[in-house]
Amino acid sequence: MTKYSRITGWGKYAPEKVLTNQELEKMVDTSNEWIITRTGIRERRIAAPEETTATMSVEAARAALDKAQLRPTDLDLIIVATSSPDHFLPAVSSTIQDMLGAKDVGAFTLVAGCTGFVYGLATAHQFIANGNCENVLVIGADLISRFVDWEDRNTCVLFGDGAGAVVLTASDMPGGVLSFVLGSDGSLGDALIVPAIGCKEPFSQKVLNERTHYIRMDGRRVFKFATRIMSKAAVEAVKASGLSLSDIDLLIPHQANLRIIELARRHLGLPEDKVFINVDRYGNTSAASIPIALCEAIEEGRVNEGDNVVMVGFGGGLTWAATVVHMGVMETLPRLVAWRFVPVGSLSFEEMKVIARATMDSLAFKASALLLPLYSKTGLRRRRK
Repeated sequence: MTKYSRITGWGKYAPEKVLTNQELEKMVDTSNEWIITRTGIRERRIAAPEETTATMSVEAARAALDKAQLRPTDLDLIIVATSSPDHFLPAVSSTIQDMLGAKDVGAFTLVAGCTGFVYGLATAHQFIANGNCENVLVIGADLISRFVDWEDRNTCVLFGDGAGAVVLTASDMPGGVLSFVLGSDGSLGDALIVPAIGCKEPFSQKVLNERTHYIRMDGRRVFKFATRIMSKAAVEAVKASGLSLSDIDLLIPHQANLRIIELARRHLGLPEDKVFINVDRYGNTSAASIPIALCEAIEEGRVNEGDNVVMVGFGGGLTWAATVVHMGVMETLPRLVAWRFVPVGSLSFEEMKVIARATMDSLAFKASALLLPLYSKTGLRRRRK
């Protein structure tokens, strides 16, 4: 029987320190007006000296596990999307696994720039859909402030630090992750790059003198790429889900630049109230951007049970990724059948039973405005031990 992966827990973490545009005016040759006009960013969070990608990830992960009512040992896999690991070795995913107390749980790090979280969702969905995992923790986290040249006004005003996480849980009921689109164009890789400190050019005095261990970005090329790919990827993901743009309740884009988000919204023909924006308060938190926005959207009541949500982003690589997630089970028999691309008469008895259960389960969910996790028998047995 087909397995579906549903979001049953979510959590975020942002450092306490807020760096405003007015403070940046005293650090580099820039202005509050210039930053807001070009990016829409008013402030961003900066990690404290003792904070790392791992510590931020653990805070977000614990919140997500609490929402899902799971223990760390209930997890089958941990996927961490980041471009700023604590160390080159060991993998930050293993550090996080240990800090969480998720004994013997598999963990790996995924590097896909700002699109990493959506890549992680797609990967986690595959592990669940093929029956290998029941509960997967997906984290998007980045501490970019330590890779920013604070003398480069073109990049230092853009980035902030943070982490977001979700728990994907297996379900027999259609819903959850409906589709995803992943893409990459490595020919544009030098448009957003840390030129040195990899094996191609290890750290040296020359690297230090030339400051090539910091992020360098060709803003115009990235902007041109992003404005083209964001709406295209979103449309492809919606089409793959079997839904239409009119079925989408909320678009959660990568929070990199307000102008890019606005152009994508217009290309998609979506009203302003169907797009979630928090770039003004966090800046670009890279792989943490979309999960932080998702958590805030849920907290603010912008995402509810039964909603269809599109998450889409672009990032270093250059990469792009989009996914459509139904927050719950599919709502009605006609809609479910349409989503599966099959007429009612061609369904097997077993498929009809799944549809019937999904419909009844959906009615039960209507009694609550909260996102209630739907646990498998395996997960319940684990918690009783």
